[in-house]
Amino acid sequence: MQSHNVLTHVATVPTSASSLAQSSAGNNMKGLISEVIYREDQPWITQLVLLPLLQQLGQQSRWQLWLTPQQKLSRKWVQSAGLPLTKVMQVSQLDPLFTVDAMVKALQTGNYSVVIGWLPEELTDEEHFQLSSAAEMGNAIGFIMRPTHTSKTGTRPRTGLKIHSCLYH
Repeated sequence: MQSHNVLTHVATVPTSASSLAQSSAGNNMKGLISEVIYREDQPWITQLVLLPLLQQLGQQSRWQLWLTPQQKLSRKWVQSAGLPLTKVMQVSQLDPLFTVDAMVKALQTGNYSVVIGWLPEELTDEEHFQLSSAAEMGNAIGFIMRPTHTSKTGTRPRTGLKIHSCLYH
């Protein structure tokens, strides 16, 4: 059974996606870094988890930054997902070696409500510390999107919430 893991590291922990977005909008939050581990053949579960939060954050005046390694976001998909087309920025074809540095710089600015980056491997402790500090400084949310690797099934998340990709029962 494959599962999705959402690893959340936060200074203030709201109880739901909408309260997380509202806390961020109300400046009650100091910053958040989450790692979303997903199966590439089941992207819909990630959309079910992240889209409501991204839609809420889209109501802020700040931008959403997507750092994608390969695909370019489709205008049609952004609009159909209920995301604000005028507030979504994307940098595509970004080498994974530069993704963490780009995320740190973007999170620090405070110009983005959320920065989403795709990484092929787990964060080091130093990278996690840099991202967490930057998110706190910019009062922003950072999502690390990482596909599962079947060879690493025995590894456990640092801390967090485990979300199963199968429907219950």
